[in-house]
Amino acid sequence: MNTVDLVIIGGGPAGMAAAVEGYKNGVKDILIIERDKELGGILQQCIHNGFGLHVFKEELTGPEYADRFAKEVGKLGISFKLETMVLNISEDKVVTVVNSYDGLVNIKANAIVLAMGCRERTRGALNIPGLRPAGIYTAGAAQRFVNMEGFLPGKEVVILGSGDIGLIMARRMTLEGAKVKMVCELMPYSGGLTRNIVQCLDDYNIPLKLSHTVVNIHGKERLEGITIAQVDENRRPIKETYEYVPCDTLLLSVGLIPENEISRDLGVEMDNVTSGPVVTESMETSVEGVFACGNVVHVHDLVDFVTAESRLAGRCAAKYILENKKANKENTIRTIAGDGVRYVVPHKINKELVQDENKLYFRVVDVKKNVKVVVKSKGNVIYSKKHPKVAPGEMESVKLTNKILDNMEEGQALEIMLEQ
Repeated sequence: MNTVDLVIIGGGPAGMAAAVEGYKNGVKDILIIERDKELGGILQQCIHNGFGLHVFKEELTGPEYADRFAKEVGKLGISFKLETMVLNISEDKVVTVVNSYDGLVNIKANAIVLAMGCRERTRGALNIPGLRPAGIYTAGAAQRFVNMEGFLPGKEVVILGSGDIGLIMARRMTLEGAKVKMVCELMPYSGGLTRNIVQCLDDYNIPLKLSHTVVNIHGKERLEGITIAQVDENRRPIKETYEYVPCDTLLLSVGLIPENEISRDLGVEMDNVTSGPVVTESMETSVEGVFACGNVVHVHDLVDFVTAESRLAGRCAAKYILENKKANKENTIRTIAGDGVRYVVPHKINKELVQDENKLYFRVVDVKKNVKVVVKSKGNVIYSKKHPKVAPGEMESVKLTNKILDNMEEGQALEIMLEQ
């Protein structure tokens, strides 16, 4: 059995950032395991710009951003296995992997970083009536077809869901010559960033139909059209609003789910809201020595935030290996999502292990204007800041300053809420 100090599962932006940071903090024996044929993860198919503004202070495309980290991995001599699938992780941190050149291999790790990213929800999760004609794709699958494989999925397109990938694909399909007829969104607000609504829909006169969904799919061999409908406040279709829209392609951008089958099998405690692991301020999971970062914990808006979180995980994993830095689980401070807040990450905080860049990341439940983000401990307000607007599609954060930390006592809860 091979023994490695730090095993990182996932060679995307999260995994590479964690590996580089772990190396810079003294751990040289690192192995990245990636199931694809190259490092970079989903960024390889994201050829649009907008990446790197926070980390590199310049605007990069997805492949350019990934290449920065891939080159650093190569420069530092960090080992990686490509086209390698992780089958299992045991309680004593033995990682079982398989590939075509090594066969089945067991790797004993002193620490593990989970950085598997997330996947898209498919049509099966939506229960839309109709047959199964060709022409129905997730937005991410269509993005790969267009940007990496050189195929155009269709010419007359409707997009269901206004997540960032769906918005970006509305623009991409238009630029490739397809007609994007509309983007339908079940909720009364968009799930994507405001800049993507402006740059990808408004700039190309693509209509965004809020509080609308697809209620039927037509066609046998190839998609011929769909029926859309407006929904009421309970998200139920209003029969009088049914409208047939002819099209040959339906792209689904209906949410992302952290990739956590391996985490669950390992026995990691999970958050029912994020579908990711419960983590501490050090990005450590409930299993000692197993850390998690990036979209496997909760879905991020920007890869720059993924990088910051992953660097933190890599550094803390290195401290765990070299300095035996372990959390005192008896005296952790819990974080709670209060009024108007959907979830908070990290879920637990050890004051003595807090890093300079630690933040409380959270998403709100609904679009609100002119609200205060308030942090309370034992009913006392220890942080308050006005926000002109908050929305579920944009992640918010509160920096863990000394003022907040000084007002926190071990064993207490820290509640984040919205107030008018």
